[in-house]
Amino acid sequence: MSEFFSRNFQGKAAKNLLIRFLILVLLINLLQAATTGLHPDEAYYWIYSKFLDWGYFDHPPLVALFIKAGDSLFHNEFGLRLMTVLSHVCAIYVLWLIVKKYGVSIQLFIIIISSILLFHVYAFITTPDAPLFLFSVLFLYVYQRYLQEDKLKWALLLGVICAGLLLSKYHGILLIFLVLISNLKLFTRKSFYLTIILACVLFAPHVYWQYLNSYPSFYYHLIDRSATPYLFIYSAQYFLDQLLMMGPLTGWLLFYYGFKADAKEDTFLRACKFVVYGIFIFFFLSTFKGRVQAQWPLIEFVALFILAVIYASKNAAHFIKFKWVFAVNLFLILAARFIITGFIPATNQINFVKSFAGFDAWAQEIKAKANGNPVLFLDGFQEASYYNFYTQSLDGVAYNSFNYRKTQFDLWPLADNIQHQKVLLVTDFDETKPELEDINTVKGKFNIQWIDSLRYYPKVDFKPLADFPKEWKAGEEKAIEFIITNPQDKNVNFSNLNEKWTCEFLYGFLKDGEVYQMQTILEDLNQISLKAKESKKISIKIKVPTKTGDYKLFLSIKTAPFAGSRNSKMMSLKVNP
Repeated sequence: MSEFFSRNFQGKAAKNLLIRFLILVLLINLLQAATTGLHPDEAYYWIYSKFLDWGYFDHPPLVALFIKAGDSLFHNEFGLRLMTVLSHVCAIYVLWLIVKKYGVSIQLFIIIISSILLFHVYAFITTPDAPLFLFSVLFLYVYQRYLQEDKLKWALLLGVICAGLLLSKYHGILLIFLVLISNLKLFTRKSFYLTIILACVLFAPHVYWQYLNSYPSFYYHLIDRSATPYLFIYSAQYFLDQLLMMGPLTGWLLFYYGFKADAKEDTFLRACKFVVYGIFIFFFLSTFKGRVQAQWPLIEFVALFILAVIYASKNAAHFIKFKWVFAVNLFLILAARFIITGFIPATNQINFVKSFAGFDAWAQEIKAKANGNPVLFLDGFQEASYYNFYTQSLDGVAYNSFNYRKTQFDLWPLADNIQHQKVLLVTDFDETKPELEDINTVKGKFNIQWIDSLRYYPKVDFKPLADFPKEWKAGEEKAIEFIITNPQDKNVNFSNLNEKWTCEFLYGFLKDGEVYQMQTILEDLNQISLKAKESKKISIKIKVPTKTGDYKLFLSIKTAPFAGSRNSKMMSLKVNP
């Protein structure tokens, strides 16, 4: 590395080195995309691409378009990841365009960008973070040009990219907001209002989709996902993840460089500083509401890279002292990337490595047992998604009980399509249930159970008719009026007459992120039938716990042999003495 760093790459030599680096990155990532099993989120988003829409329960729609484009060419892991690999190379090139204006050498650029672990992850893994990475880099580049030239083309392009950010992942709003507050003079530019208008117009279809579906994404991210109590490990893990994602051995140095970088006289670098500090603080505060996933501050790392590489360029003597640390850091990252391909038998028992491998064979084993019938999996989108991708079908469906959460499976028509059909239920193996048949697969042992005529109602929804009472006395019982709605295009009948799998109605409470208790609704709701899109008013007696504290009430429809689905939003209440 010492010889590489000391060589003088200028002009054509620097351009040729950049091209060779980009080609090498492209080839490595194409190979990785083709040889590494899917992450469960990728399989889930693959189903997104089969139901193209302006929005989804968890995320905006761009990840579905990324996958659709590649999957239309190759129906395998390579196709699913193709757009991510191509967009990653584009993003690296644009990052070079940003930093080369500050005199950064091509060697330094290559060394530092290769050291950032998270950039390697989203070089081939296809989740909403992949388009977010691309549009974050494009946003910063076009913003840099817009600062230099107040031209209509840059203002309009910035508007398109702002919409791309928001349609990639909701975190994109943080980048836009932090850049704006770093430079309020933008509002003095007439062209900037075209940026705002264009971004809003392009994002409007997604907002309309949210409206039509009762804002499921906002409810999930802001309320349902934050239902767990605070643990100190959330904050501690956040700091460790920050260092790890920037580089297993070099993250601390890049943070040091980023914080030391001088941005007082440079509007663009000041914006990068605002992004780094703002997103760092935002997600740190988020740890008090729940666990922050390591990739969420991705935008922060893009801005931090820009600051760090510019500072290192101006302090090359200091950087050279750590050049061998960067070499070891890169070796560790590449070794980890190779290990997850599964080519080293000795490492295939590591849980993280196992999570990428074997699901193709597992899906075929389950498919053979299902014998052409739909397959139902409990509490989670992962197994149903894996099953669908590796069988290239939509026969796998997820049943999400009140012990889990809602997912896009609760919005798709997959559950509607298998009502009253013969279904194979696949569950984790439970040795306390010897009456259930089991099956040995490459991913372990599972219980299986045939349901001859499936019935369950994940889409039926209960909403309080009026303002729900927030204050209750311990053990108090109140009659609450609800609107029960059938949003489906099919009629619903809850009667148990001549039904093998009976239906009952429950209400329960969530306390500190855990289900506290479930109670049967005594009113005879089985007499209710709902036509397609019909709503009815009902009254339900609710008795709150005798123990004081803060709770969330929810309603559930339980059909045997399931625990019961979530059929309402969480209604907050406080139980007083």
